[in-house]
Amino acid sequence: MASPLEVTKTATLTGHRDCVYTLERSGQENIFFSAAGDGFVVAWDLNNPENGDLIANANSSVYALKYLADKDLLVIGQNFKSLQVVSPGTKKLVHTVAMPPVSIFELAYSEMNQKLYAGLADGSLVEIETDKTLSFSVKKVVKGNGKSLRCLALNEARNELAAGYSDHSIKIFDAGTLKLKQEIEAHANSVFTVAYTPDGKYLLSGSRDAHLRVWNAEKNYEEHASIIAHMFTINHIAFSPDGKYFATCSMDKSIKVWDAASFKLLKVIDKARHAGHGTSVNKLFWSGHENALVSCSDDRTISVWDIKLKRYEDNTVRNSAENV
Repeated sequence: MASPLEVTKTATLTGHRDCVYTLERSGQENIFFSAAGDGFVVAWDLNNPENGDLIANANSSVYALKYLADKDLLVIGQNFKSLQVVSPGTKKLVHTVAMPPVSIFELAYSEMNQKLYAGLADGSLVEIETDKTLSFSVKKVVKGNGKSLRCLALNEARNELAAGYSDHSIKIFDAGTLKLKQEIEAHANSVFTVAYTPDGKYLLSGSRDAHLRVWNAEKNYEEHASIIAHMFTINHIAFSPDGKYFATCSMDKSIKVWDAASFKLLKVIDKARHAGHGTSVNKLFWSGHENALVSCSDDRTISVWDIKLKRYEDNTVRNSAENV
């Protein structure tokens, strides 16, 4: 059976001079940020995608960005040096937070707790406290075992922070205290991405072992599903704005779109069928602006995809992993 989704590539954004590693939302649905190995942090407008606006130059590779919606600030994880806090509107540096001299792989932010979390290449989990005066200060460092902390996901409803590591594990922390609540032997290789479903009931994880795993947060994180989702490393997971779908991207150069209720594969986006990326797809951003799915890659480009649900006479969604 045919896929229920139609996918059209609407734009290819160029300008970065190195691998594009990360994408992040802004305070406007049509604006998003990208960062790359060239150190450039760029704002893009989906209404006028041809030209990016340089927000900052970190002078080293940037793997992690985090937009703080309640403060209208963008945090830049500058490799081997610091966190830079920038005002996107003025492009001015607001604050710098000194960090250990290792790569910053991931950032997460709890508006409820007014805390920023950073995952580092040495396995450390760093808690940075913020306040209304826009002050940022390191309050706590949870040391790891030397294996990289690759990814973070925050569940505000449960006040939990999930962290994925290169030792194949996922650790669940209390987001307020950073007390370890649980450790999951999750994968057969490094955990590269974790994401909670919008309702907070499930945690999804993707790994270098190419498996997508689903954990039931309401049942002590017992395994709900295990899917061989890609040929190689799963780099990122992103949910659609309405929460009905999620997308995965991989080192195998493809993007896959899934049904969030059944975890069934709905669509494969690749180079052969959709003029997709030619190398590893590193990160996804699913915008509320016209349901645009944005992807970035080692090929130095950013692609914008229009995702539409086909209309059937029986008005049902036909989920099939065949011919997608």
